[in-house]
Amino acid sequence: MTDHDDHAIATPDIDHQPHTGHEGHGGHFDQQPQTGHEGHGGHAGHGGDHVAQFRKLFWGNLVIAVPVVAFSTMFTMLLGYEVPDFPGARWIAPLLGTVMYIVGGQPFLVGAVSEIRSRKPGMMLLIGLAITVAFCASWGASLGVLHRELEFWWELALLIVIMLLGHWVEMRSLAQTTSALDSLAALLPDEAEKVDGDHTITVSPADLVVGDVVVVRPGGSVPADGKIVDGRADMDESMVTGESRPVAREVGDAVTAGTVATDSGVRVEITATGDDTALAGIQRLVTEAQNSSSRAQRLADRAAGWLFWFALITAAITTVAWSLLGDPDASVVRAITVLVIACPHALGLAIPLVVSMATERAARGGVLIKDRLALEGMRTIDAVLFDKTGTLTKGEPTVTGVAPSGDVDDDIVLALAAAAETDSEHPLARAIVRAATERGLTVPRASGFTSSPAVGVTATVEGHEIRVGGPHLLKEIGAQEVGAATAWREEGAIILHVVRDGAVLGGLRLADEIRPESREAVDALHKLGMEVVMITGDAEAVAHAVGHELGIDRVFAGVRPEDKASKVSSLQHEGKKVAMVGDGVNDAPALAQADVGMAIGAGTDVAIASAGVILASSDPRSVLSVIELSRAGYRKMKQNLWWGAGYNLVAVPLAAGVLAPFGIVLPMSIGAILMSLSTIVVALNAQLLRRLDLRPEASTRAVLSR
Repeated sequence: MTDHDDHAIATPDIDHQPHTGHEGHGGHFDQQPQTGHEGHGGHAGHGGDHVAQFRKLFWGNLVIAVPVVAFSTMFTMLLGYEVPDFPGARWIAPLLGTVMYIVGGQPFLVGAVSEIRSRKPGMMLLIGLAITVAFCASWGASLGVLHRELEFWWELALLIVIMLLGHWVEMRSLAQTTSALDSLAALLPDEAEKVDGDHTITVSPADLVVGDVVVVRPGGSVPADGKIVDGRADMDESMVTGESRPVAREVGDAVTAGTVATDSGVRVEITATGDDTALAGIQRLVTEAQNSSSRAQRLADRAAGWLFWFALITAAITTVAWSLLGDPDASVVRAITVLVIACPHALGLAIPLVVSMATERAARGGVLIKDRLALEGMRTIDAVLFDKTGTLTKGEPTVTGVAPSGDVDDDIVLALAAAAETDSEHPLARAIVRAATERGLTVPRASGFTSSPAVGVTATVEGHEIRVGGPHLLKEIGAQEVGAATAWREEGAIILHVVRDGAVLGGLRLADEIRPESREAVDALHKLGMEVVMITGDAEAVAHAVGHELGIDRVFAGVRPEDKASKVSSLQHEGKKVAMVGDGVNDAPALAQADVGMAIGAGTDVAIASAGVILASSDPRSVLSVIELSRAGYRKMKQNLWWGAGYNLVAVPLAAGVLAPFGIVLPMSIGAILMSLSTIVVALNAQLLRRLDLRPEASTRAVLSR
């Protein structure tokens, strides 16, 4: 609670409670007529459990891999040293290698089975094939059944360790940092005060039923959807509707669960509970949109799928060709070598390394990448949908104009208004006092402060009665509004008048101030050929005034919270790839529905949880940083995939013996060296992302200068 707690409701008899200092602003303003990821079959979901799983598997298998590699016969031959001669030494690599295959290879084998069942070969099947062939061939060689050259224990160990490292990096980059649904639930109070006869009892919101009456105290949240049956209050509905100004609600008006009574207490009769509330509806929309956006196929999986068939077909051709040449032993050696070498380490690290580097680089630039698909998808966006309040604007009222009546100075009007409003906690009052402070005005002391619901505030300043209020104040004193009010009203501004001793001294124009960076962001997006759209629950006049000032292509005004996601969907049905930028609960379904959801970091936990990208600052130019990162990251992903897969395109045919007639056959040892070099190239290439300057102003300047 705020410093007006002393005016909190002491009993259910709200009518008899004193009003707080900002209650009078109810009449101040002229009322104007909106992961799971599939692909790797064995680990869809990508939660924190998967991060812990792959971390433990990586470190455990890394420890086991050391003796497996050190005691592997082929590895000792490659480096030219002798395996220590003691009883059982020759069985260390086979036994520990078997442990690694069963334990470390389990996620890949399970994933491979899943991909076989779904008939969608991908990375898991390619890895599973390689480690299974290496495991069987190595046991055959260790038991003397197969050629000694087919002893791949060291390669099996390195393959499992590196693939576990790649998937650990990947899982960590994809792990969700918060839950949208938990954040939505957190908007509701833990307890509700239910009216029971002449007193109140504390109950859980879950125990409320339709028809119950509850007390909502100043600063308290509404526990369930209902209608006011006693009292009036300015309700902060920004968490649900996105509307920047408090909304006056009185007897008979509906209120939504999660909204806050900012100034005075009310009684609310419950009309909907549980799954029937508006908040629960938003939860369902978030869930549906998140589930529907989880079916994207990963680029690495497609490459792995192609390589899987490439390896199988090449192995089959190799077996037939060498058998026809009369060398069946060579056919087995060549075919098995092809299948093992078909899964290069670099391919398993190609994308995870880029994602990890991009995520780290983005974080330093004030951008948190929660969802890899969002990072990849941002490069294809052709429409950016901004929520107005708190995104393109500051989300709080600001004095944007002063119109004195007669020859009175602007500063005098503002200073007297600030003096009268000093003791009020209302957002409009704070805006007036802040404006006077920013102008460096001397605000005189006031006394005798009072407020009148739906009219305004009154105080004595320098011996004069100063009143500040909306249209009801003018009606009460029988005065006319200032001449500028007509134009202000057409722009959707909030209009207050300052009255001294019964005469209108001047008018104040208040509006949700546009962020100074918004125009640059819109211009830069236009430079990239993108359509810029604005969506808001505000009235047409307010919305179009902001849209016109910023040069926005299309404006959706008066949009209800539950309809924001459908507006995103309608843009998508036009064939557009949509990025949604928002900060409120009402934006959560739209953020989840969009191809890329981007939440302003200063916004609500729900919006942040529903988005794939979090902009730590409230600077809309950060969108340009994400676009630049997405395009640069995608280039690196493609380059790394070509390095990883390109190695196969060369090494697999050589391992098959395509140049054998010319005396060139790729030994497994040379293949392993090339594989390591490919991995090093991929790692170094990902490091080049560190050179990106992702500061919002730098990214925007780079785009505008092209």
